[in-house]
Amino acid sequence: MFAPVVESMGFELVGVDFSSSEHHGHLRVYIDHPDGITLENCTDVSRQLSALLDVEDPIQVAFDLEVSSPGLNRPLFKISDFEKYIGHMVKTKLAIPLNNRRNFKGTIIAVEGDSIELDIDHERFKLPFNSIAKANLVHQF
Repeated sequence: MFAPVVESMGFELVGVDFSSSEHHGHLRVYIDHPDGITLENCTDVSRQLSALLDVEDPIQVAFDLEVSSPGLNRPLFKISDFEKYIGHMVKTKLAIPLNNRRNFKGTIIAVEGDSIELDIDHERFKLPFNSIAKANLVHQF
């Protein structure tokens, strides 16, 4: 729903994240561009998406719309995101535990089929992509 609007403006739709409490929601839309993202870019995209949301009305609770760049701790939404960042440190939270564990932090070393392979302290872990609830790059200074 958002991709055609964002892409027609010359940006990449990195991903969408929605969280809500009982009466209020927060919709985050992450955009990117090879030349970077400015506040003006975010404002322009926000206006266009706001108009689309007013017409389509897909969210049944009051919500805030936030458009931003992915930032240093970029969220990873698609399997292609993991492929793009092989060799980078990532922090993941699983919806379904693996070996009684939900949180993993390690270097992406491979993407094979539907699995993400991480190196954590010289030990390899294969995480099923469909069990990853949240993943972010970890910026190292």
